[in-house]
Amino acid sequence: MTEFEYIIDLHRNSERQGPGSEADTLKALSFVTPPKDRPMVIADIGCGSGGQTLTLAKHTDGIIKAVDLFPEFLEELDEKVKAEGLENRIKTVQASMTTMPFAKEEFDLIWSEGAIYNIGFEKGIRQWHKLLKPGGFLAVSEITWITENRPKAIDDFWNTEYPEISRASKKIKQLEDNGYTLAGYFYLPPESWNDSYYAPMEARFDDYLERNDHAEAAREVVDENRREIALYNEFKDFYSYGFYIARKDG
Repeated sequence: MTEFEYIIDLHRNSERQGPGSEADTLKALSFVTPPKDRPMVIADIGCGSGGQTLTLAKHTDGIIKAVDLFPEFLEELDEKVKAEGLENRIKTVQASMTTMPFAKEEFDLIWSEGAIYNIGFEKGIRQWHKLLKPGGFLAVSEITWITENRPKAIDDFWNTEYPEISRASKKIKQLEDNGYTLAGYFYLPPESWNDSYYAPMEARFDDYLERNDHAEAAREVVDENRREIALYNEFKDFYSYGFYIARKDG
């Protein structure tokens, strides 16, 4: 197995592959105004195994195209879709964010929880703008500073790992500069990290190492995630995911 395959294996059979919760998804959805005369057409980009995809399907009348690069996650989502009887509402699409097979102005809503960082926030909102119908909505969660000042250790870490990290005010200006009007914003609370994501992941560590014969690469994946968890718990007052909901102008 490659290093990336070990990472994917850790996150298989999990509801979420990043921080977030059903409550966060529903809160973000509350800022979205659906069309009055037809079902919404929705893209869930970087859907993973589809925790939020199923929430969107159950709380809207939308037709959803769920996009992810990794077939392992899409296979899991397909199984959940079938179990829930949602085959006529959710279709999975294996594609890169940069080469998605969608038409101009195809969607009423583009959704992406904790995934836009893969291409960068500003690049993502600019590219996805053309896929939205006029007046359509974008809802994305993105790593965000929640204080102006923070310890050098965490400041250095995130500016190295993801130089696009910034305060919400800068992200909102980027949205406005790229043809959107902000409809809502909030940041994810600690339980959306620890209860919904980190605790379930930690509970999988032992089984994960066992099925991978305690391979060095598997141990490194676990160690890296333990460091991430410790980092968050030490510095959670200074950063989180911000959830940005914006309407396409025009």
